Amino acid sequence: MGELIEVEAVPVNVWDTALPDWEERLVGGLSLIPALPLFEQVADKAVAVFKRLRIPDMIGKPSFGETAEVWVFDFVRVVFGSYDPDTKKRMIREFFLLIPKKNTKTTIAAGIMVTAAILNERPDAELLFVAPTQEVAKTAFSQAKGMIKADARLDSDLGEGGIFKIREHKRTIEHLTTGAELKIVSADTDVVTGTKATYVLVDETHVLGAKPKAPDIFTELRGGLASRPDGFFLQITTQSKEEPRGQWKAELATARQVRDGTLKLPMLAVLYELPEKMAKAEAWRDETTWGLVNPNLERSVSIEFLQDEWRKAQVRGKEAEALFASQHLNVEIGLGLHSERWVGADYWQNLADPGLADLYALLDRSEVVVVGGDMGGADDLSALAFLGREVKTRRLLHWGRAWVAPDALERRKEIAPILQEFEAEGDLVIEPDSQEHARQMAELVTIPREAGLYPEAGFVGLDPHGVAALLDELEAAGFAPEAFYGVGQGYKLNGAIKGLERRFLDGRFRHGGQGIMRWSIGNAKAETRGNNTIINKARAGACKIDPLIALFNAAILMDLNPVAAGGGLKGFFEALGTN
Repeated sequence: MGELIEVEAVPVNVWDTALPDWEERLVGGLSLIPALPLFEQVADKAVAVFKRLRIPDMIGKPSFGETAEVWVFDFVRVVFGSYDPDTKKRMIREFFLLIPKKNTKTTIAAGIMVTAAILNERPDAELLFVAPTQEVAKTAFSQAKGMIKADARLDSDLGEGGIFKIREHKRTIEHLTTGAELKIVSADTDVVTGTKATYVLVDETHVLGAKPKAPDIFTELRGGLASRPDGFFLQITTQSKEEPRGQWKAELATARQVRDGTLKLPMLAVLYELPEKMAKAEAWRDETTWGLVNPNLERSVSIEFLQDEWRKAQVRGKEAEALFASQHLNVEIGLGLHSERWVGADYWQNLADPGLADLYALLDRSEVVVVGGDMGGADDLSALAFLGREVKTRRLLHWGRAWVAPDALERRKEIAPILQEFEAEGDLVIEPDSQEHARQMAELVTIPREAGLYPEAGFVGLDPHGVAALLDELEAAGFAPEAFYGVGQGYKLNGAIKGLERRFLDGRFRHGGQGIMRWSIGNAKAETRGNNTIINKARAGACKIDPLIALFNAAILMDLNPVAAGGGLKGFFEALGTN
């Protein structure tokens, strides 16, 4: 027999921050921070410093040690206890905390940055606190300043032993020994660019992350960490008031992937949010769930306060309810529900069908298909909506695509990140040549024809104005004039609007869950004029609704109860001599 050779086991990544059982932990009231091999001396020292800091805007100025919950100390322990004092390297470089309003988020953030300034070993280090607005920056500076002024060991103006000098006019706090400087700036300005900070804290990521230049800003904010292994990048935020977009959506998705264990990064993500099943079932309407995501309940936020806010929201309607859920319970909003919204918006999300991923999936399930189109101006979208009637069930099935010129992104910078996201998802084509828009649209329109799913005539519904380029391309593709149907706009769409509302309510409609349609519907403003409902943009310029108008145009044709002239897919395959 050969000699047995002892093989050393491959060590498990002891700094793995994944918490795949987070849902059970949340419901069970357990910690959302995994067990990690922290450097205990550093962690203990940091927690001791943090606990000693006093909260300046509370009666009696109590310390964090006297008022904060255990979860706060656990979080602080990981932020600082992941730093190796021998190698001068931080084993976890990024931290992400998602927590509802009124859980002392900004105060905790200020305390962490003051603690970092005290413990920092790097000469002339820059600590950057990025607030969402000028007002929050002012509040954060006031909190940090107040913590220092409440302790003679910290404030140089209170005694010779003080280590910090507060510079009111610059909104900065300087460490007199290391030369480190804590700067509190606002995301309203461009001062966050060009920084090489060692420690960065972003308060309310969803605000900064929604800005058009957010990807570049976040790249710069993270840039300093490459040459500063002792630093950290920390985000503390609530959920956004509208559907996550752009950089904010990317940051949130990354945090969730790290938490769930599907992405390995030197990051700790602590997210106080309900499990997806509970959120979709609107379990948050039950106040017994509120404490799950409000770890400071009955400390900085009371159940009575939340109950009062919830009652107010219920009186004001669905928009206010959605706002309450997003800000106080971290429920992600999936559709913009404003007070003048189209009624159909209330039902849209529940009608999503992952099986309608593309046009071919729609064709495979349909007995007849019609198309609605809407051609936009220089800074608008052009859109197509394909509407099929499902075999046997007769439910309507929807899939669409839109086109836009890059100039629109320049003119409407506030929606540029959203449009780029739709492009990445494959639902929007950003192309400078408007003639190419028409050519691609015509190419898509030919596909149902080849499958024999169009009726004899009137299967392409268009606003008669501004469609000359598309008509030219469709005629070049062999479509006869009988194929086109001029759809009156404004009040003339009332039949489609009301008909779709009823189909949505009854569940006789399915769509592919495309983000561009959620956005478009969320942008729609409904106006009642006599017996008619008119759909307009909720806000001029930025709120595009072209994909929705294309759907209405298609619905007008489907209401004519068309029959496929080519026998549908059955006739198509028979023509090919197949089964």
